[in-house]
Amino acid sequence: MNKLLITEAPFDAGAELASLAATGAGGIASFIGAVRAADERGAALAALHLEHYPGLTQAALARLAEAATMRFDLAGVVIIHRVGRLLPGEMIVLAATASSHRGPALEAVGFIADQLKTAIPFWKAEELPDGTKQWLAPKAADEALARNWLETWPADANGHKE
Repeated sequence: MNKLLITEAPFDAGAELASLAATGAGGIASFIGAVRAADERGAALAALHLEHYPGLTQAALARLAEAATMRFDLAGVVIIHRVGRLLPGEMIVLAATASSHRGPALEAVGFIADQLKTAIPFWKAEELPDGTKQWLAPKAADEALARNWLETWPADANGHKE
């Protein structure tokens, strides 16, 4: 059971977790990302704007869910990512997984969250109280976390990594 959704609408995290519980899996794990009230320097934010290219982004989410399912033997994956103008405190993303045990479910959520920050084409701009926008550049720390998953992914018989 996979649900991959890009939407402007708020989502019900409890309902989504309940849908994963219905798979009968023993371990369900989740991550919820929310809009911060301040930027990295501590300056107040009025909103966060998220944009994407629909066909490209949806296909990338499908590949991510497939990779996570294969790597962690998942019974289900839910990835919901909001786009548009979001206010501080609003939920941006839900990454949730179901597996037979908690370990793979927890690891899979970390994997998905790290890949969402780096490998999925979303563009973010912070809106300041004066209405100006600042586009956010990828962070080296996020890219390092995402690369770490690739380094720990076993190679196939030909030495290629998925």
